[in-house]
Amino acid sequence: MMPPGPIPWTTGLCDCTDDCGTCWMTCCCPCITFGRVAEITDRGNTSCGTSGALYTLLMCLTGCQWIYSCMNRSKLRAEYSLEDGPCNDCLLHCCCEPCALCQEYRELQNRGFDMKIGWQLNMEKKAHEIVLPPNIQRGMMR
Repeated sequence: MMPPGPIPWTTGLCDCTDDCGTCWMTCCCPCITFGRVAEITDRGNTSCGTSGALYTLLMCLTGCQWIYSCMNRSKLRAEYSLEDGPCNDCLLHCCCEPCALCQEYRELQNRGFDMKIGWQLNMEKKAHEIVLPPNIQRGMMR
């Protein structure tokens, strides 16, 4: 049996208008979008604030924050077996950073994460979700 190949992203790279709020946030302050994505991708080992601050520091000092974000995209793709494309991760982040960040954000949202609450609260939320059986009444009904 062959293992399944890479699966497509749930949204396209240029589908930014599907979520105008995230698009606007990313254009104005990409460190927030990156920080939220990185916290989920890193499974809470690095906080949103720490990742966002490092992203901002790299952006201000070197202009090469895209290297940091491309490594995060590679980690996200590996975690969910997402296909590579339309070009490699680093080229994508170098040339189209806002679109790549928005796509990663939407991907995690579409996988059930509430991006605003971070890793820990998402895990607590999932732990408390209990599937109740349907309410079946027993006996005779009038």
